[in-house]
Amino acid sequence: MTELDHVLARLRTFVAERDWDQFHDPKNLTMAVASEAGELSALLRWVRGEDSDAFVRLPENRRAVEDEVADVGICLLLLCERASISLPDAMMRKIEANERKYPVEQAKGRAEKPVQR
Repeated sequence: MTELDHVLARLRTFVAERDWDQFHDPKNLTMAVASEAGELSALLRWVRGEDSDAFVRLPENRRAVEDEVADVGICLLLLCERASISLPDAMMRKIEANERKYPVEQAKGRAEKPVQR
């Protein structure tokens, strides 16, 4: 059993024990992902970009960042579970698509999108 499988099993049990599956339709879970991502964003809203690496590592900020990351991840996993999406498979397909869309020779060290031909 992978770590992800273990987390999913634990999450399924947690949800089932509380009879919350009835509330976990794709729309509600998508909204939950967005709102939890907003809470994560709020932690870093006024932190300068060059200070953000240090901010997330500071002991006084670390737990809040981890908690919000966990909330985003949990909601996303619940959405994938409900929609029968394998998150690792979907991510691998997206990485492969991005490799084609952003070839190294056009994208390395650049923030702007390469010219599509």
